[in-house]
Amino acid sequence: MSIHAGRRAFAGALTGAAASGGLLGVQPGAAAPAPGSAVTPRELVFVLNSRDENVSLIDQQERREIGRVTVGKEPHHVYLTPDQRSVIIANAMSDDLHLLDPATGAVQRRIAAIDDPYQIGYSNDSRWFVTAALRLNRVDLYRNEGGELRIAKRLTIPKAPSHLWFNADSTMVFVTLQDSGEVVAIDLKTLAPAWKMSTGKLPAGIIVTPDDRHLMVGVMGEDYVDVIDWRKRTRVQRIVTAKGAHNLRGLGDGRHVFVTNRVANSVSMIDMQALKLLYSIPVRGGPDCMEVTADRSLMWVTQRFARQVAIVDIAARKVVQTIPVGRSPHGIYFRHRAPLL
Repeated sequence: MSIHAGRRAFAGALTGAAASGGLLGVQPGAAAPAPGSAVTPRELVFVLNSRDENVSLIDQQERREIGRVTVGKEPHHVYLTPDQRSVIIANAMSDDLHLLDPATGAVQRRIAAIDDPYQIGYSNDSRWFVTAALRLNRVDLYRNEGGELRIAKRLTIPKAPSHLWFNADSTMVFVTLQDSGEVVAIDLKTLAPAWKMSTGKLPAGIIVTPDDRHLMVGVMGEDYVDVIDWRKRTRVQRIVTAKGAHNLRGLGDGRHVFVTNRVANSVSMIDMQALKLLYSIPVRGGPDCMEVTADRSLMWVTQRFARQVAIVDIAARKVVQTIPVGRSPHGIYFRHRAPLL
């Protein structure tokens, strides 16, 4: 069964609260600053609760949830705008985007009529904004014109476009097709598919290695990461991690990448140059999306089936704390983070 099948049950209109994009206050029990004292700005962690229509705001230093922002239905993935002034929350079932202030979590604005933005991304040159519309079997290409999105092409691409990544010079975008077990390359010059290639059951997360040579695809219905030479359209290697190999996030050193294994309840580390598995860390609860601190010491991981976020000490290779959040936590973001690869 595809992972998006259950999502259709949550179809519906935006509630009034979601449409207004209201910010909920600090949860009860939060201490107020003493009169006259200096207030240190909080560093926030944004966690998207995909079945609660909101985003948890976590104080990164205190490691506790301090409030929630109401957004749209099924917020799955999050992306920083090229100018770094807004965090985009993509609401797949309410067909819109909410832009939040990265420092405060306040809603800046809502962009309506963005169809099923399950996964989103800007090209490296910032000219293109692309959405993978999983339930609609479509990839939509938008021109980024001074921060405004203008539709350029809607491409029907079955089945279930899931995750996406751009090549270095922003001429191609690669999209995993979850239900057809393929990856598709879309040419951003012709605005048309260039080729497709089989990967295995339920491909999900995808990256292009820092040398722009290989695609790495987490094959969720299997237990490996598929490595593809995208120019030659050939498979180079399959790196076995564990069951449910799902999403990828770099350590930020240009060499190592983490892979969440959602069925096996672990996170694996892969050497992108040697193309081999190095080790795995137990993380229960269906680990999904990851964020890495700027000093590369800690990894935050959403636990999709546990309503929690896990904090992993990377050097010690173990979970050191978990934080309760909402239902089905998915995307995660914080400002002071390591580079994506």
